Amino acid sequence: MAKINDKYQWTKHSIYKMRCYGLSQQRIKRIIRHPARIEEAIVPSLIAAMSPYGRSPEGRQLHKGEIWVMYQISKKQIKIITAWRYPGKSSARDPIPQEILDEIKSIV
Repeated sequence: MAKINDKYQWTKHSIYKMRCYGLSQQRIKRIIRHPARIEEAIVPSLIAAMSPYGRSPEGRQLHKGEIWVMYQISKKQIKIITAWRYPGKSSARDPIPQEILDEIKSIV
């Protein structure tokens, strides 16, 4: 494991991917706190959160692509597994139940 603080635990893989895609820790935290969409991840017991990115020259919101974060909730901490940029718009999959969303909000 790489960095550990009060609420977030960052894996070396997540730090590498953030550097690769030009993402900051603040951006990842914002996606976890205020996602546009939350789904069950492909890996069991993990959560995937998404936020769209892209703006026009006039400042209007465009949907050029999506930034995804895959994380796990464990003992009052959020363990960030990976983060990536997805070009385009992905289709919606399985949503997260409300009780899990409430648990995430209590930690963050």
